Amino acid sequence: MFVRTENFRTFRRLYPIITIIVAIHLVLWLIVQFSPTFRSLTIGFNLLIWQGEIWRLVTPIFLHASLTHLLFNSLSLVLFGPGVERMLGKVKFLVFYVLGGILANVATLLLKPEIYMHLGASGAIFAIFGLYFYMVFLRPDLLDRANSQVILTILVIGLVMTFLNQNINVVAHLFGFFAGTVLAPFFLGRGPNTAPRSFRAIFPKTDSPRAPRSGKQTIVWIVLIGLVLVGILARYM
Repeated sequence: MFVRTENFRTFRRLYPIITIIVAIHLVLWLIVQFSPTFRSLTIGFNLLIWQGEIWRLVTPIFLHASLTHLLFNSLSLVLFGPGVERMLGKVKFLVFYVLGGILANVATLLLKPEIYMHLGASGAIFAIFGLYFYMVFLRPDLLDRANSQVILTILVIGLVMTFLNQNINVVAHLFGFFAGTVLAPFFLGRGPNTAPRSFRAIFPKTDSPRAPRSGKQTIVWIVLIGLVLVGILARYM
């Protein structure tokens, strides 16, 4: 589910919204490099939002502070977004993604000082994680055990990195995740009447020898480790 084997043309055809969002990330990052004025007009700035510049609740979702910030968020979206776009469809996925980012920015507005400034897609991406978290435990028909293990592992990594990096908007991460979890049943629907999945069912204890890991699973873990390394590098750049 999280292994991308498509070429660019196929990926673009199957996941047009994610392709467009990543393209917007790149284009806006390039514009920001050459136009400080554009950055000042679009960055999230609580004081100006309170004064009526409401668009600043949306524009920061597509802006990034550095190349490593851009790469980390775009790679996360490419890795974890396709499954959600496939489940929800193009329109619902776009609405969910933007709404999750807006709610994260609203929380930032309410809980951070008036002079606080922010930018980045992390709130919207953590909303995707929140939707997956809902699926892990309450919609087990949509996510198997192996993929549930991956999601819970990356959530732990993401939360640890959230509190390790002083430049991260912790409020946006936490409330983006919370927003995605709350919005999930409205976008996914109730589904079949299945019992919630327990944590023990996801990580069962067993004394039997471990089955050999498949090539796809290995690729997933390599990508996850790579994302962690990019995130650590971003802390110093």
